Amino acid sequence: MCRWLAYSGSPLLLEELLYKPEHSLIDQSLHARLGPHTTNGDGFGVGWYNDSISPVLYRGIDPAWNDQNLRELSGHIRARLVFAHIRASTGTPVQHTNCHPFRHGKWLWMHNGLINNFDAIKRELVLGIEPSLYPDIKGSSDTEVFFFLALSFGLEDDPVLAVERAVGFIEHVGTRCGIEFPMRMCVAATDGQDVWGFRYSTEHRSPSLYFSTRVDTLREQYPEIAAFQAVSDESRLIVSEPLSDLEGAWNEVPESTCAIIRGDGPDCLLPFVPRQTDPRVVLGDPKSDMLTVEERPSA
Repeated sequence: MCRWLAYSGSPLLLEELLYKPEHSLIDQSLHARLGPHTTNGDGFGVGWYNDSISPVLYRGIDPAWNDQNLRELSGHIRARLVFAHIRASTGTPVQHTNCHPFRHGKWLWMHNGLINNFDAIKRELVLGIEPSLYPDIKGSSDTEVFFFLALSFGLEDDPVLAVERAVGFIEHVGTRCGIEFPMRMCVAATDGQDVWGFRYSTEHRSPSLYFSTRVDTLREQYPEIAAFQAVSDESRLIVSEPLSDLEGAWNEVPESTCAIIRGDGPDCLLPFVPRQTDPRVVLGDPKSDMLTVEERPSA
């Protein structure tokens, strides 16, 4: 499995997120506590937004703890929205095009988890992708296919519904092929303004996911911590594993839940329920209304 963080708020130096916390993402690359593996050394990636609509990406196949360029850059790059990921491969090769986050236009996407028996159902899943998007797939990972399914199912218009449809499609195909638990995921997506975090698995044993407590609350609780004074009230994090042991600083995202960070509005938690998308509808016309089994009108 992998570890990741998503940050939105006051512009910060990357090192404030990647290196300085007591249980930083770089520390987690060697000493993860909540995943099945303590080491996440199969590549890394950082994506960030500043003034441009399109995000910047820096990815590498070396372990994050051993990349001196990342260490150097993180002390000079300041960003208002950051996605960072350290990878532990679930079977696909360690190569640049398989490192998260993945980018398409203004969107970033990263994942902790897997599509079980991906090789057995990869062909059917790929056939569900909008044909015009297919040439933009560069790697071989299940995460990238998942991302492009979500894009095909309307990520740019309704992210929650699109991911529910994508997961429903994956589960439909997997179950039909005899896979007992096709999906296990904690996913983050952003359009450069809002951030969506999804926690779900077919067997209801999802990877860990947490969101940070409101900054104004933390200031009152810990007035001596300068970091809380330096960032704005709207600054917050979604993480696969807490960056510190500070009591009251982290809140677990419930099972089968979508956590939404709004760039200009209130945050919220929503139930996440996959839509069992009928593959015949998707494969027949990828631009159609993507009706699900439950939504299809009776004859």
